[in-house]
Amino acid sequence: MKTSLLCLATALQVVALPAAASEWAVDPARSSIKFSGVQVGAPFTGRFERFDAKIDFDAAKPEAGHATVLVDLASARTGDVQRDEALPQKDWFDAKAASQARFEAARFVDKGRGDYEAVGTLTIRGTSRPLTLPFHLSFEQGKAHAVGRVGLIRTDFGVGQGVWATGQWVALDVGVAVDLIATSASAAARGDGG
Repeated sequence: MKTSLLCLATALQVVALPAAASEWAVDPARSSIKFSGVQVGAPFTGRFERFDAKIDFDAAKPEAGHATVLVDLASARTGDVQRDEALPQKDWFDAKAASQARFEAARFVDKGRGDYEAVGTLTIRGTSRPLTLPFHLSFEQGKAHAVGRVGLIRTDFGVGQGVWATGQWVALDVGVAVDLIATSASAAARGDGG
């Protein structure tokens, strides 16, 4: 009886290992942070080519987790040369004055069936606002895959100055989509993160 209980306990611990991992290393080559908007009635999409994320997450205790995501605003690319040159400038991201956007999640909320919310603060151009990012999380072959999307009003963060401060030419609504692949830091250290 003791032997079977011990085997059961060991099996449960093995099953719980992926969820119990706490620190996660994001693979930037397989991950993306994208954005979308509308300019003069025409939808456009873009991505940030450089970002860094530090994530501490345990599915058994999501409320104790936290994350910090830093995005290099000068790395925004949409495929349109004129727009890409304008975005880092003072009227938009003002990347010389504040080179990074920062999302700091103070906790995670389990919504069930793999759905979570990252509750925290987003800072762009020195302006901070509360932000809740809903995302779906799955685990496969030792990796975590988080996919989420949130809508923003760009002028809440001072993005779009002067003639760009209204939605006449560029819509105020902006979508941000995250698609992150991460390996537990312990697995990465062992070299078995896949």
